[in-house]
Amino acid sequence: MTSVPTAEQAGLTSVYRPRDRVDLRLTLGPHRRGGGDPAWWFAPDGAVWQATWTADGPATRHLVVRSDGVHATAWGPGAERALSGVADLLGAHDDPRGFDPSLHPVVREAYRSRTAMRISRSGNVFEALVPAVLEQRVVGLDAKAAWRRLVLQHGTPAPGPAPRTMRVPPTAAGWREVPVWDWRRAGVEEARSGTVLRAAVVARRLQEGADLSIEEARRRLLTVRGIGPWTVAEVASRALGDADAVSVGDFHLAHLVGWALTGSRTDDAGMLRLLERWAGHRQRVIRLLELTQTSRAPKFGPRAPRARPLH
Repeated sequence: MTSVPTAEQAGLTSVYRPRDRVDLRLTLGPHRRGGGDPAWWFAPDGAVWQATWTADGPATRHLVVRSDGVHATAWGPGAERALSGVADLLGAHDDPRGFDPSLHPVVREAYRSRTAMRISRSGNVFEALVPAVLEQRVVGLDAKAAWRRLVLQHGTPAPGPAPRTMRVPPTAAGWREVPVWDWRRAGVEEARSGTVLRAAVVARRLQEGADLSIEEARRRLLTVRGIGPWTVAEVASRALGDADAVSVGDFHLAHLVGWALTGSRTDDAGMLRLLERWAGHRQRVIRLLELTQTSRAPKFGPRAPRARPLH
């Protein structure tokens, strides 16, 4: 069993006091790739742990909500930079003005029960890109399993008193060193591993996009062969905090949106028409529907083939 660590005084600390209540799990959930993600741990006491790379090196963040705000502790060479990113990670940049949930009863009810959800901005473009590429054209369970296996194998132990199974995902240079047989054993074929490797070569240029406009960041991502609009939207919603990102090309998302808002499935064009009334906040609507409607939507339609790892 994994012991429950305690955030200790040895780390750097800060307190983030948001204007409104923030739900850590609802806000940070999109970053975690399944319950076994070695880079994230949602503790039984409500705290959230994250292992990440910063420009100054690896860091572990521990976040817990208390009466006077969100208390953050960080360890490792990147601790100071990790603390400076807490506000954006928890949606400080997120501006819900102009969002009108009353335009549809399903959205209104979803928003009413999840007003503490924010659109998170990690600021780490490459770290968000790799798992998004792994999710291209495969079943989500397989993509999460591949991410878990590769990070456990090639990541580094999380600094500080983090759970012992946590790992900091590889840097761009680290991903370039993953042997081809480890990609294949994780069920990742050449098309996806090749995309990660090509992106790793220009990782610095991609990361610079976090300090530029979302349009420019998107343009840079699209220059990498193997990265298309779907992957860009997945990265923009997590790394750039794009509250309007829509992952066009995801059959199941279009189906979910269509079913939730009309009672019938639809395609990408239909999904975009349905979401048009919330322009500027389409990712916010998608997140609300994913949180409240996924378990209710009927399951049918084509599925991506299961990956077949080589042993």
